[in-house]
Amino acid sequence: MTPLELLEGDIGGQRTADAVRSLEIEAHSPITYTGVRKMPLFLTSPEFLAALFTAAGYLTWRIYKFLVFAYGGPMRDLPGPPSPSCVYGNLKQMLATEGTTLPEEWFERYGKVYVDHEFFMTPRLWTIDPLALNHILAHDIDYGRPEANLKEIVNVLGEGIIFASGEKHRKQRRILNPAFGTTQVRELTEIFVRKSNELRDYWLHATQDGPATIDVIADLSKMTLDVIGLAGFGYNFDGLNLEGKPNELSLAFRQLFSSSSGQTSVLGYLANWIPFLTLIPNKRIKEVFGAAAVIRRVGTHLVAERKAAILREVSENHKDGIERKDLKGRDLLTILIKANMAKDIPESQRLSDADVIGQIPTFLIAGHETTATASTWALYALSQRPETQQKLRDELLSVDTDTPTMEELNALPYLDAVVRETLRLHPPITYLVREAKKDDVIPLSEPFTDRYGRVHKEIRVTKGIKVSIPMVAINRSKELWGEDALEFKPERWQQPPDEISAIPGVWGHLLTFIGGPRACIGYRFSLVELKAILFSIIRGFEFELSMPLEEYQVKTAQLQRPSVRSAPEKGYQLPLRVKPYKGAA
Repeated sequence: MTPLELLEGDIGGQRTADAVRSLEIEAHSPITYTGVRKMPLFLTSPEFLAALFTAAGYLTWRIYKFLVFAYGGPMRDLPGPPSPSCVYGNLKQMLATEGTTLPEEWFERYGKVYVDHEFFMTPRLWTIDPLALNHILAHDIDYGRPEANLKEIVNVLGEGIIFASGEKHRKQRRILNPAFGTTQVRELTEIFVRKSNELRDYWLHATQDGPATIDVIADLSKMTLDVIGLAGFGYNFDGLNLEGKPNELSLAFRQLFSSSSGQTSVLGYLANWIPFLTLIPNKRIKEVFGAAAVIRRVGTHLVAERKAAILREVSENHKDGIERKDLKGRDLLTILIKANMAKDIPESQRLSDADVIGQIPTFLIAGHETTATASTWALYALSQRPETQQKLRDELLSVDTDTPTMEELNALPYLDAVVRETLRLHPPITYLVREAKKDDVIPLSEPFTDRYGRVHKEIRVTKGIKVSIPMVAINRSKELWGEDALEFKPERWQQPPDEISAIPGVWGHLLTFIGGPRACIGYRFSLVELKAILFSIIRGFEFELSMPLEEYQVKTAQLQRPSVRSAPEKGYQLPLRVKPYKGAA
């Protein structure tokens, strides 16, 4: 199970199923009997009795939640699909459906508010009502991450900004905000462009004898890992080296976050309901903790090395110490460490060393696969529309340099439209889950009708109810975007519909980067990197589908990624026919 599968409690993962199936139970210890009734000694031990009462208490609590949530809570009257199973609820339907189409179908059928069910008929609220979404996202304390497995993920990766909550999250965000501002992203653009050009050269080598079929998601993943390594904490993964030899941290990262399959399983889902399943000793769990240990060890070394370098710089410049005005750096980690060392920043506004180290896997998670996935979907869409691809290429070739600045990238209107349309139609993360931390009333922009024909202007939720935030569904809503909402059409951004102004996203009237206090802090970073990637490779190559369109399919776990229908064993992939553009310089 990957940490992201643990993190988003409603997603699960194939590897948990593999872990459960591969469990080897050893039962070779002899049982000692004593007394006339031959009572096994272990049955009377304090440890066994404690475990028995704990298990009984857990089961009782689950039954109570089942009865209250399923039959006594306010969710029972909301519209929604029938549940085929009182054990699995609607989970098997969700897991068996390709891509993200089922929630979208249910919104079409039941309206902007509906309820489906998880294990044991526990209700889960879904809504695309803009006012409701704004309320949920704005009240991040009242609607936090589900508690299930959050402690486990923090134990593995540390409490970085993605995993922190409450005051700790707000504190980290205040400290990190300058590192993700426009000024810093401008400085980092050189890294984005340099690595994008390295990817271009990598593919030129692969196509030197003519057009070639390339799994673009694999190489884009290597390139974006290189970028976040250098821009995030000054570490060179060197993923695009022609020898293909990954270094220690690269191996650990791939081991920690790689997925052997695009499938999501019921057993993987079950691990989010019974957290101790993740503690069962097995090969995969050992790999995860081993890889996490490598990341912590290397991260600790990087932080110590960066501190020493900063102190040397202070000494060489005959300064009395670091101040706020010195908060500049070549990478995000350096800026963060300087902020922690600045003498004019109060101790209360600094992070512990553990929290600083915890940002390293955070940078990797937030800045790696999401951008690689977005770039992949852009190429997938452009491969089906040669006229759109050529229109974009013509605009990019009008720039007389292959090393553009951030301002030059942002000045290209059609590139901006292609990026917006990609992130609208193919948001890498399809939905997030929040959990009500108290009883609440969620306002609605439009009333809904319940199962009994009664009209409601608000949604009453009880503490513990999970609320799904469906980025894909609202980004592709026909009511907001028109009847062509499912088409890839960059031209729509020349005059976007007025209706989308109600979407409570931090950028572009989209929910791709979420909104509210927990909106993606690195969205500017991601946007400029995505533009740099497309700038380099669309100028240099033509992309076509390498197989019939129906062979490509969408697999959804944490991220929405492509795979090949006839080769599920290969996991995520996007093979495209790539050939150097004949008009490229």
